[in-house]
Amino acid sequence: MTNANTNAGNLNPLFHPAAYYASPEDVLNDNELSAPENRIILSSWASDMFAVESCPALREIPGMGHPILLADILAALRKLDGDDDPPPGGGVPMRLPRSWPPRRRGARDAYATATC
Repeated sequence: MTNANTNAGNLNPLFHPAAYYASPEDVLNDNELSAPENRIILSSWASDMFAVESCPALREIPGMGHPILLADILAALRKLDGDDDPPPGGGVPMRLPRSWPPRRRGARDAYATATC
């Protein structure tokens, strides 16, 4: 067993990002990190492994004193990709046109007698 010193000054930001960054924006604003390094940190924070059981929209990162919104992490990942637009919201399902010809009126077949 090793006697590792876990003071923030001795930890690598890639291996212990919660000791260095308080938010996804802090990760993006660190000029010493490359885009792939940003993505590694943010993706690990977005993992379901850190989801708060009673509130899945929050992530509780070990070593960080406060929970982070998953939406903030995903927004930071979108910024990293150069896409600042929010994802589309839920909408009404769209009905696709039929690929077969319509039935004749009054025709009694399996479709006409089915109930939904």
